[in-house]
Amino acid sequence: MAPRKDNDNGKLIADNRKARHNYEFIETMEAGIMLTGTEVKSLRNGRANIAESYATEEGGELWLINSYIPEYLEANRFNHTPRRRRKLLLHRKQMIELINGVNREGMTIVPNRLYFNDRGMAKLQIALAKGRKAHDKRDVAKERDWKREQGRLMREKG
Repeated sequence: MAPRKDNDNGKLIADNRKARHNYEFIETMEAGIMLTGTEVKSLRNGRANIAESYATEEGGELWLINSYIPEYLEANRFNHTPRRRRKLLLHRKQMIELINGVNREGMTIVPNRLYFNDRGMAKLQIALAKGRKAHDKRDVAKERDWKREQGRLMREKG
């Protein structure tokens, strides 16, 4: 399965669609991710999952927890652990901003999409997000459905 082409950011590897449903994104930013060689080769095959992952701060650094990058089959004994913790690479100011948002306002750092940028570097789009309640999810779904219906009506009329 080849990676899909994303209009904004290069080749999309994994997209966390469930996060857009469960969280309201306050601010998004791009982070580098520290990977081993076999992880990069596995990502180039286009298979990864960030749906159940999250980012946390430990010792002044941000770590991506519970992301799944499958083993690269041709690597034999030099392979990586599929669910290992991966360090996120950000500027100090960005890291402080994210950590303050989590500590002060009770938000979470949610990975949104994993992709290769134009230079071929693996990047992770993360978002400072606030959890949605069940009634908020229903309101967002109603709004989305109404926008879709409006577009349909406009196409039929115009």
